[in-house]
Amino acid sequence: MWEFCLSISKLDVAKNAYETVKGELKDLETVLTCYEKHGNFNIMFACPDEEKNRLTNLLERTIIRLICSFYKDAFLSENLTLPKHEKISVMAFKKALMNFDRETDLFIISKNLDLKSTLNLDSFYNFKLKALRDKWEELVLLANENSDYLIGDEAFYDLLKFLVDNLEIKENEISVFERENGYSILADECFDSLSNEALVSTLIELSPKKINFYCDKEDSTVNFLTKIFSERINVSYNKSMEKIFS
Repeated sequence: MWEFCLSISKLDVAKNAYETVKGELKDLETVLTCYEKHGNFNIMFACPDEEKNRLTNLLERTIIRLICSFYKDAFLSENLTLPKHEKISVMAFKKALMNFDRETDLFIISKNLDLKSTLNLDSFYNFKLKALRDKWEELVLLANENSDYLIGDEAFYDLLKFLVDNLEIKENEISVFERENGYSILADECFDSLSNEALVSTLIELSPKKINFYCDKEDSTVNFLTKIFSERINVSYNKSMEKIFS
C-alpha cells in the first residue's frame, strides 16, 4: 500500500485540489480523506502499490496546475504594477502573463517535484522553486519597468496582443455564442453562462487558433477581443446559437 499526504495552507487551494483529484479517482482503488491540523489542510491518499504510478501522475498534474494558477496569480497580484486601464484589460494582461511560456514553468516544477510520503505545498514553492519565482520576477520587472510606456492604450494593447499571440495554441477552432445570461463556448470542453471577464479569461486560457464569434451586435466585448485576437477571430452579427441550431 502506497500512502501520500499533500499539505496545503490556503483553504481555496485545498478545496480545488481535493475536488480535482476526487473527480479523477473514480476508476482508481484509492482511499481519499481530508482533515485540518495546525492551520494546514491535509489531503491523504492511499492506494495499492500497482496503482501508485497512476496516482502519482494525477498528483503531479494537480500540483503543477495549483502552482501555475493560484501561486502565480498571487505572485503577479503582489508584484505587478500596471497603469490604470479598464478592469477587463488589466485582467486579460494578467491572464496572458500567467499563461506566457507555461511550458518552461511546467518543466521547472516537474524537475523539482519528488513525491515521497508527504509534500507541504508552501514549503515546496518557497524552497524548491526559486528558479521559477526568478523567472516570474524577470517577467514582472520587464512589465513594471515599461509601465510609463504602457499608459497609452495603443502601446498597452500592442503588448497584450504580443503576449496572446505567443501563447501555446490549445484549441484548433472554437465557437462563442452570445446568450441572454452571458456567453457560451463550444470546444472540446464546453463552457456556459460566462460573464464578459470570464469569457476573455477562458479564451486566453484556451488560446484557440480560430474563434467563430456569434452575437447580436457590436459591443465593447467584441471590440476588445478583436483587438487582442485580430486575425484569429471571425465575428458574425445577428446570429445566435438558437438561430444556427434551428
